[in-house]
Amino acid sequence: MTYCVGLFLDQGLVMLADTRTNAGLDNISCFAKLQQFHRPGERMIATMTAGNLAVSQAVINLIQEGLPHPETGVQETIYSVPTMFGAAALVSQAVRHVHQIHGKAMQEQDVPFDVSILLGGQVANRTMRLFQVYAAGNFIEATGDTPFLQVGEHKYGKPILDRAVSSATSLTEGVKLALISMDSTLRSNLSVGMPLDLLVYRKDSIDGVETHRIEKGDAYFGMIRERWSAALAEAHRKIPAPSWLSGPYPADPAD
Repeated sequence: MTYCVGLFLDQGLVMLADTRTNAGLDNISCFAKLQQFHRPGERMIATMTAGNLAVSQAVINLIQEGLPHPETGVQETIYSVPTMFGAAALVSQAVRHVHQIHGKAMQEQDVPFDVSILLGGQVANRTMRLFQVYAAGNFIEATGDTPFLQVGEHKYGKPILDRAVSSATSLTEGVKLALISMDSTLRSNLSVGMPLDLLVYRKDSIDGVETHRIEKGDAYFGMIRERWSAALAEAHRKIPAPSWLSGPYPADPAD
C-alpha cells in the first residue's frame, strides 16, 4: 500500500508520497512513487502513483514513450501535450492501454488491476491543475472547494486536511499539513513507510519547484511528529468533562 497527497493551493502545489511497496509481510521494498517531468521554461508536471507497482510503472513508461492521440493519431508524450487536461487524458489513455494488454492475464491470476495516479503541474501560459486518475481511466480535478486529492491509504490523514486545508493555505503551511497528514498515516498503517518524497511548486513559475527526500531520522519531520503528538494530548486535556458523566474519577496524571 502507499499514501500520496496533493494540495491544490492559490500559491501552488504541494505533493507528498511515501516510498513503501509490499507484496506480502516479508517482501517490503522502497520505490519512488513521485515522478517529475520538468522542462525549464516550458512545463513542470509531476505524478504520484498508488496500487500495483507493475501497472503504475508501465503507465509512467508509456506516457514518456508516447501514445497516439485517439482523434489525430499524432504521437503524444507527457513532454508534448499542450495542456494539463491533455496530460490527464494521456495518463488515462495509458491506464486503459495497460489494462487492455495485461488486464485479462491479471484477472486469470486473481491479481486486481489496481492503480491510482495524482497528476499535477502547469504548462507555460496555461492553468495550473491537479487531477486524480482512476483504474478505469477516468479522472477528476481538484478545485477551490476541494483543494486536495489523495490516493492509497488515505483515511488516516484525511481528517486533518478536512479541518485545516483551504485554497488560501500558504505553501509553507501546506507542507506542514501534508507532513502531519503523512505522520498520522505512518502511525496507523505499517504498509506506508519512509523515506518520503516532497515536491513544492510555485504557481505560474514553471521553474519554481523544490524537491526533498525525507529520510528516517530527519530532524524537521521528527520535530513535526513530537509537537503534533504533544499538541493533541494538550488539546484533549483542556476539553471540559461532560456534565452528564458520573464521578468523580481520578484526574489524568498529566493534568
